[in-house]
Amino acid sequence: MKYTYLIIVIFFSSLSYASETIDLELNMKNTGLAYKKAVQASQLTEFNTAIDEFIKLVEVSKTAKFYKKPEQSVKGLDKVLTQAKLAKKAANQQGLTAAKVPLKRIDDLRKKYHKLHEPPGFFELLFGK
Repeated sequence: MKYTYLIIVIFFSSLSYASETIDLELNMKNTGLAYKKAVQASQLTEFNTAIDEFIKLVEVSKTAKFYKKPEQSVKGLDKVLTQAKLAKKAANQQGLTAAKVPLKRIDDLRKKYHKLHEPPGFFELLFGK
């Protein structure tokens, strides 16, 4: 009986952990900060630390609940991840200057997909689309 109770408790606690929602707004702010640090980095180690944090935060963002066109949002984040990995590879192989082009593409993607990440407004929640 004790083992059955223990299994049930573990099962439900893992369900509650899995259902935790991500504060997408806070995560995106932290992602922006990591991006800014990567762009402003003057040393390769500093850049790698910032871009690794950026990649990790974008991966977390992919697990969030998107209200508008979730498939497109995830697709946009995948494109951002691709550019971030290219930037890291370029920086490590050719130097920090080579990372500037992929980093610029990340900013362009941010501008393009940012509208899709905004949560619904009060009236949209109240009355629908």
